[in-house]
Amino acid sequence: MTDTPAFPSSPTVGANGDLMRPVDIGCEGMSLRDYFAAKALAAMIGLESKNGSTRGASGVPILIRYAYEYADAMLAERSKP
Repeated sequence: MTDTPAFPSSPTVGANGDLMRPVDIGCEGMSLRDYFAAKALAAMIGLESKNGSTRGASGVPILIRYAYEYADAMLAERSKP
């Protein structure tokens, strides 16, 4: 679930005609969990100036933890039927 790529790509044909999977050429993309966390983190940083409790470098670990908590919740909701 957490290693699902955010921007998966299809196999491509290499210069010599071989079929190349994205993972074989190192471009499988970021994980969906990381993508969701990045979006949540951006939103939280945008609200940081109003909040003040996580302002500055000392608040970064807190924001990162919260971002991944949001990401995990989004992945859990996404996996529901």
